[in-house]
Amino acid sequence: MKRYCLALDLVDDPELIAEYEAYHKNVWPEILKSITDAGVEVMQIYRLGNRLFMIMEVNEHFSFEQKGEMDKNNPKVQEWENLMWKYQQALPLAREGEKWMLMDKIFEL
Repeated sequence: MKRYCLALDLVDDPELIAEYEAYHKNVWPEILKSITDAGVEVMQIYRLGNRLFMIMEVNEHFSFEQKGEMDKNNPKVQEWENLMWKYQQALPLAREGEKWMLMDKIFEL
């Protein structure tokens, strides 16, 4: 199992943050299926202020490229992503259209 950590910001508005969290208490079943179908075994999202931190543990079949291709061809995932973009904002160092950004591990005990 491999672990990836990613970061993204939310729009810094308490009302929008509350709505975003409400959606994540009841994620659409099609979205959950798309995540597990891609080889994600564990996914957790944490929040501090408007900063999000995602932990993904994936199996040996997972690749970001394959997940991206699957998502691009899944209308329900595209609907979810478009809806979530109302609440999300790119990190300052993100390229155009880039959302969740992969973090580098700098320490392990």
